[in-house]
Amino acid sequence: MDQSVYLNYWAGRYRDDMLTNIMPFWLEHGLDRQHGGVYTCVDREGRLMDSTKSVWFQGRFAFACCYAYNHIEKRPEWLDAAKSTLDFIEAHCFDTDGRMYFEVTAEGVPLRKRRYVFSESFAAIAMAEYALATGSREYAGKALRLFKDMRRFLSTPGLLEPKYLPAFQAQGHSITMIMVNVASRLKKVADDPELDRQIDESVHALRHCFMHPEFKALLETVGPKGEFIDNLNGRLINPGHCIETAWFLLDVAADRGGDRELTDMALTILDWSWQWGWDETYGGIINFRDCRNFPPQDYSQDMKFWWPQTEAIIATLYAYKVTGEPKYLDMHKRISDWTYAHFPDSRYGEWYGYLHRDGTVAQPAKGNLFKGPFHIPRMMTKGYELCRTMLDGGDSPSKPQ
Repeated sequence: MDQSVYLNYWAGRYRDDMLTNIMPFWLEHGLDRQHGGVYTCVDREGRLMDSTKSVWFQGRFAFACCYAYNHIEKRPEWLDAAKSTLDFIEAHCFDTDGRMYFEVTAEGVPLRKRRYVFSESFAAIAMAEYALATGSREYAGKALRLFKDMRRFLSTPGLLEPKYLPAFQAQGHSITMIMVNVASRLKKVADDPELDRQIDESVHALRHCFMHPEFKALLETVGPKGEFIDNLNGRLINPGHCIETAWFLLDVAADRGGDRELTDMALTILDWSWQWGWDETYGGIINFRDCRNFPPQDYSQDMKFWWPQTEAIIATLYAYKVTGEPKYLDMHKRISDWTYAHFPDSRYGEWYGYLHRDGTVAQPAKGNLFKGPFHIPRMMTKGYELCRTMLDGGDSPSKPQ
């Protein structure tokens, strides 16, 4: 295929989808112009099904708005929506102990708090991206303080409720990978040694604990020192998470001047995870696999969710950018063709989130507490950025002065 034609096509497709489909859908149906923040529980047509607000998505939406503003087009309505959502976060989404809630009402009354710090992670990257968009040192400082709070929550015994009782000692991939992304995003607006320290700690854990060459897999749950746990949880592979980790590492490698060792690590994870995740029968990235090929426990194990596809689109395009290897462009074409053939809703806009293994729609809602305006707009923005960089070496925004 002609590289220039291909990259121009996708750059245009990503940009047009953001301008005419994805962002308009959420600004019309999700943005709460009365209380601030964003709703995500909407049906196929965008009608509100539940006014409960996902705190994850307050940060995720604000980030997506600012990220698109920084890399696609400086649309004031995107920045205004981000500021409204950040204001809602600061007014309603923090408990008195500094931790964040998981669900609040439309007005911001707390409903639920979980033991994770993912709400904090998304708020932090939103504040950092807003700082990048506006040059605000205030929001850069807020992002860094929240990141340091996350580090404290994770490292102080007793602050977070453990997932398991003491008889089962383990560590999880999810928080390890998300902390790479948080620190990487914050480094664009803040200089602090703790950011690189976090990245180094996470990379070490990924390389020495979660990557298991004997299975050619990055595992979701391992022992405290990376020990293989031979049960259903210990054997679980989440290809989407692993592929997302791969491009997070490519981001870090790029920030470190094209670090070859880190790039090779990211490509290894991508190659392994593609082999586990790509469905040779129907296409698309499957939800879960067992590294010993036993049946996975999760009932949605063979479904196709929206977000693993978006992460694969980013990672394969990124891998092609850093290697020039045709196989990655072919992988990008395969996952893009399959995804765009099955997920976008040509009638009401946006994307379906949940498909059966064969690509038929399992349920048509456009959002809930876990699906909303994040993975899709982030993919389109990152994809546009990668395409434009390969085509013309587009500049990145600079740090706040």
